Amino acid sequence: MEPNAERTGDGDGVSGDIDDTDDTGDAVRPFEVSVADDDVADLRRRLAATRWPDDPPADDWSYGTDPEYLRTLCEYWRESYDWDAFERRLNRFDQYVTTIDGQRVHCYHVRSPEPDATPLLLSHGWPGSIVEFLDVLGPLSDPAAHGGDPDDAFHVVAPSLPGYGFSGPTTGAGWDARRIAEAFAELMTRLGYDRFLAQGGDWGALVTAILGAEYPDRVAAIHTNLLFLRPSAFEDPMGMLDEEGRADYEATKAAREGETGYQAIQSTKPQTLAYGLTDSPAGLAAWVVEKFRTWSDCDGDVESRFDRERLLDNLGVYWLTGTVNASMRLYYETTFEDVVPDSVDVPTGHARYPVEVSRTPRAWAEAVYDIEHWVEMPEGGHFAAMEVPDLFVEDLRTFFGNYRGAGTDAGGTPHA
Repeated sequence: MEPNAERTGDGDGVSGDIDDTDDTGDAVRPFEVSVADDDVADLRRRLAATRWPDDPPADDWSYGTDPEYLRTLCEYWRESYDWDAFERRLNRFDQYVTTIDGQRVHCYHVRSPEPDATPLLLSHGWPGSIVEFLDVLGPLSDPAAHGGDPDDAFHVVAPSLPGYGFSGPTTGAGWDARRIAEAFAELMTRLGYDRFLAQGGDWGALVTAILGAEYPDRVAAIHTNLLFLRPSAFEDPMGMLDEEGRADYEATKAAREGETGYQAIQSTKPQTLAYGLTDSPAGLAAWVVEKFRTWSDCDGDVESRFDRERLLDNLGVYWLTGTVNASMRLYYETTFEDVVPDSVDVPTGHARYPVEVSRTPRAWAEAVYDIEHWVEMPEGGHFAAMEVPDLFVEDLRTFFGNYRGAGTDAGGTPHA
């Protein structure tokens, strides 16, 4: 770790070896994570000085994040977490930054050793980050090195959503899901890909759907963990559903009644919430980790699914870049009625993980998407690439195997 300036919350808490002399052109510049010693010291000081609330009446997670678990996690973060190892994990694969529409965009660009590999764009969501994909970048890009078939190789591009992590906070209004999709399409052009495949979960699923709807000449097929659509656009949405579809609808309705309080505040008053989450690492941990526990297939034990270091890797990206506020603004900026596509005509694959909070009835999905692959996964939840990476990778290989060679280099060799 290198000494650096005091953390300012402007996205510079994690620095990189970046050439920022051209921050308005289309240059694609190498990036490497480098954590400042002063930032680590500041984090540890804040964790040590946490002002804890009183304990809830119930000794569990029913009122929100369990205080005993959170104290244990924060103590580990303060005393035992290895920031040098954090740097090594995040710098294992090649990273780049570029400026698109006035916004810095960070990405992993992992070129496969297989020359005929197919370009694949991976998009994450909230409260995840680029960390979600660390365990799948290798198997997807170099299957032969992980016991797989070289024919299944992808050139993988995994960006940080604008406003998230190393893409830095968004600096102006209007960065909704459609604008992000447009930025990602431009990113793929700059990296040399005129045609590609796309996959996403959470916000990334909506970005992926928009890419499929708006760029059918460039996107050969899409795969998502969620399916965004507007049932109100159907003449008789409930009449379209069979018994299984109604069960999906009721399960999703029940989940939303108990699990969307975060969404209500992030879509209406994100700035008010951001003061506490930006100032308190314990507060940030409570807000984020509770979702990893509730939305995963962990049976109440979050660390049975997610390694503690990986949970803290994800928190560290938010904390050191000061981007939790900008990440939440995506909820404020995006009006679903304006951006959810009415029709996605490219071939679509959909994986339904059993603990995913939203289960779209298939009849509704087939009315909007060109569904060619629909699979009920045996385990997993909302953060599939991070939670069940082997299943995630295998399902992408299965579906996208029909579209090998769909991507070609635009003008030859990619820029990065």
